Amino acid sequence: MAFGQQTDVIPMEDEIRATVINAQTNFPLESVHVINLNKVKGTVTDPDGKFTIMASVNDTLYLTYLGFKPQKVRVTNDMFKFEDTKISLTELAYALEEVTIRPYALTGYLDIDVKNLPVNTSYQYSISGLNKSYEAGRSGSSAVSKVLGSIMNPADLLRNLFGKKPQQMKKLRQMKQDKDIRDLLASKFDRETLTQLLQLEKMDIDDILNNCSYSKSFIQTANDLQILDAISSCYEEYKVLNRR
Repeated sequence: MAFGQQTDVIPMEDEIRATVINAQTNFPLESVHVINLNKVKGTVTDPDGKFTIMASVNDTLYLTYLGFKPQKVRVTNDMFKFEDTKISLTELAYALEEVTIRPYALTGYLDIDVKNLPVNTSYQYSISGLNKSYEAGRSGSSAVSKVLGSIMNPADLLRNLFGKKPQQMKKLRQMKQDKDIRDLLASKFDRETLTQLLQLEKMDIDDILNNCSYSKSFIQTANDLQILDAISSCYEEYKVLNRR
């Protein structure tokens, strides 16, 4: 006598199919960009709001659409078993309801506004020959030396920035090869998708480009694809210098 039990085995990697809808109207959304942050693969939804993308359990999908709040979705077993998964995006008009009004909003009365405005207690250091000051954070015996060290030794600063996320930096080449991701980044100027793909803060991206001699105007006006290419070029140069 023998007994058998059927189990649903989820493959290591497979296609998942889902539909993106408007959270307020339940209508499907066409041309939503969907990126698998783990696999660095992208796609867009069809006229019925449907998309197909390669993924594994616990991968993170990042969805963006003009006028809607970006959404992160964790891939689950059920998304492989069923093809009727629906992902809702919220219009920014609704998302803005979450904004918190700060208590020191200006009133127009100087005496009141001066008392309510926050005071920055961080130390600022002005260095001859440089056109901007540098903030060293809290005061301390090593505050000045830390500021001078980061300015005089940009290679160390880049090593710290790139070294934070070595695996993410290795994804740069994958991002550049994926047409859907490149098309998406070419239409973006807010760095939001880049921060998700690279797992870096916007400030870190600015620091990388500043220390790779990109101009302030380029950093402020370039689209996300141009920024990606700039970071990639800078990283390749950094790897060569680091080997020395």
